[in-house]
Amino acid sequence: MQHSQDDENFPLTRFESMLKTNNILFFDSNEFENIIHHYLENGKIALAKRAIKLGLEQHPTSINLRLFKVEIMVIENKFNEADDLLDRLHNLEPSNQEIYIQKANVLSKQDKHLQAIDTLIIAIKLSHSLEDNADLYALVGMEYLFLDQFEDAIVYFKKCLESDTSDYSALHNIVYCYDFLNQNTEAIDYLNQYLDSNPYCEVAWHQLGRQYLTVKDYAKANTALDFAIISDDTFVGAYIEKGKVLEKLEKYEEAIDNYKITLALEDPTSFALLRIGQCYAKLGQEDLAIQFFKKTINEDALLDKGWIAITKFYMKRLNYQKALYYINKAVIIDGENVNYWKLYATVNKRLNFLEEAERGYKRTLDLGNYELDTWLNRSDVLTTLGEYDAAVFNLLQASEFYPENAEIEYRLAGLYFTLHQSEEGRFHLKNATRLNIDFNFIISELFPQLTDRPMINAIISEGKKTTK
Repeated sequence: MQHSQDDENFPLTRFESMLKTNNILFFDSNEFENIIHHYLENGKIALAKRAIKLGLEQHPTSINLRLFKVEIMVIENKFNEADDLLDRLHNLEPSNQEIYIQKANVLSKQDKHLQAIDTLIIAIKLSHSLEDNADLYALVGMEYLFLDQFEDAIVYFKKCLESDTSDYSALHNIVYCYDFLNQNTEAIDYLNQYLDSNPYCEVAWHQLGRQYLTVKDYAKANTALDFAIISDDTFVGAYIEKGKVLEKLEKYEEAIDNYKITLALEDPTSFALLRIGQCYAKLGQEDLAIQFFKKTINEDALLDKGWIAITKFYMKRLNYQKALYYINKAVIIDGENVNYWKLYATVNKRLNFLEEAERGYKRTLDLGNYELDTWLNRSDVLTTLGEYDAAVFNLLQASEFYPENAEIEYRLAGLYFTLHQSEEGRFHLKNATRLNIDFNFIISELFPQLTDRPMINAIISEGKKTTK
């Protein structure tokens, strides 16, 4: 006997009609279970609770309906109430597998993952079907992931695949664990073994290609991704990875072809557009490169890699005015992006817009970028602007992050001598020459007015003798 979708939805339609009219209709317990499951799947918690209440009024002894009640309690973080109800249900049906699964869920939500695992192991022992086993093994694997016990997680996700070879979620989780453990060779061995039994699995070929790409075996990566595409010629992820591999092989035209296939298969992605732009840039086809960089930022204005790519493209060609135009737009869109501000500072410095460059470096530091070159560049700009006290303060802050750093010490020495604080200057210059005499050129480069000072030349000369 054939059933249409309308037949399957009929209990749901009747139930919702009943809610509107307040007429009480009878549903068998299976119908209530399907209705509740539908509402939970669609996140309609209030309607699910209403269906559970009415279901239990009509079928007060139904274990399954009460298990749905447990699910609602877990969603609402009512763990003690859920525990109490599960204990009562366990007394009624001690061998009901679903009771243990829900008990494990309650424990997991309370971060009691080892207890959840023990409970799921009991559920596995009560299981009578491979399909149930696969689901339970997956749950155990996830609990081990919560505990960061990746080796144990791998064992159970492998059991999932043994029970259901098409469980690609388990396959992804296995590879994720191997990635986290930096066990790329083990991942490759496992995927090859899996493919011996499942040679047309595009997901496994794709993952194998990714692993070979990670270990820089580009020829094997390319072959694996070819097999992924042969298995499914609409697999966008395989074309993307193949494009990456071809870039590594410097086959930029072929890489572009693969990225363009993804644009035809799906809506354009900013990643593919950006990679095409980068490939055209490598090929020296500048007009096409710019065209795709612009498409990238138009597709996703929040993708920082797009703005950075187009800014650096113009910087590389010494067109700093264009670079400044794009990095200004980027900063307006996302003023909290530290990479934007650092690039903003660099571009302004190249254009000799020193006040703006200093603003950029300061903002970079304010946003938590404490790289040494950020401190040094800001100091150099402040020095050029004649803001010597601010430059000193900046470097003293830098020295907290980079103590005993020669580049900082030479700059502090030059600044203190410039400020006529000779004792401090002498202290830092001696410290600088002790740390690294080779950086003494910093004094003549940043503070040329000091090069004729006898004290400075004497300290540097002494430092050179000491290091011989």
